[in-house]
Amino acid sequence: MASIVHQAIENYNDLLSSENDTLVNEWPLMQSPIPVVLIVILYLYFVLNVGPKWMEKRPAFKLKSVLIFYNLYQVLFSVWLCAHAFKVKNLGPYIFSHMCTRSQNPELEKLIVKSAWWYFFSKITELLDTIFFVLRKKQSQVSFLHVYHHSVMVIGTWAYLKFLPGEQGLLIGFLNSLVHVVMYFYYFLAALGPQYQKYLWWKKYMTWMQLTQFGIMLVYLAFGVAVNCEMPRAWTYFFTTNVVTFMFLFWNYYRKAYKGNVTGKLSQKTVSNINGVKSSIEELSSNGVQKNQCSEELPSTDVNKRIFSDKKKG
Repeated sequence: MASIVHQAIENYNDLLSSENDTLVNEWPLMQSPIPVVLIVILYLYFVLNVGPKWMEKRPAFKLKSVLIFYNLYQVLFSVWLCAHAFKVKNLGPYIFSHMCTRSQNPELEKLIVKSAWWYFFSKITELLDTIFFVLRKKQSQVSFLHVYHHSVMVIGTWAYLKFLPGEQGLLIGFLNSLVHVVMYFYYFLAALGPQYQKYLWWKKYMTWMQLTQFGIMLVYLAFGVAVNCEMPRAWTYFFTTNVVTFMFLFWNYYRKAYKGNVTGKLSQKTVSNINGVKSSIEELSSNGVQKNQCSEELPSTDVNKRIFSDKKKG
């Protein structure tokens, strides 16, 4: 126990002693943690308290046009973020060979830091996912996992950019942005209306892409530990803990949704919320754009099995 406490203190002191980037300190929201913490507090207060009470006696907002624009914006913004990574020459080898050191190339370091700030900005805009849930009276989708993930991503990306804006987060940010391109495009199609449901058959493969993302992240982070990176390990532990947790929860969702190991009724409540990616068994989109079935309805395959079973008993 004493060794764990000692290691925690050592990592904390290591983090505080790391040099801050003077360029980063000049950017919006980066001078002090107070504005970011305030944003998260206001977000939590609205989605967990004020928002539900305010909507209690009001009809749900119909936000179809807003959701179409929002999801399309997220697609284009994520594509733009991914494009930043390809400005690094020999991206693949570079990520692994420089994951333990900060770039000595001023232009390259400026590119990485700039990209990291826009990635942090995207985490703030994604708080709108939950706000749309509340405004559309989808409070059942505002799960602990959903709210925790959005909150910790805002705080975590700010702290990473503030204290350690190096190459270690490059691969993670790129993979997450790449997944968001696909995810928000899916949500964009879902927001267009029921007539586009026939184009949403690839949801299962999107889930596999998300799981693959987490697998790559774990290998990358494990490599950093194995080579004994000089960078503070607190960030490696933070990333690894979140990746493992979300990977487990998402695999649990995949097993229930696609492996047929479902007994009884499936809830409409979101069962996974990973790296900004929210999924529910019956919902078509993360921001509650469209439903396939009512919340208490069983999947058609289970209904058919039950009817067939009743006929045999009769």
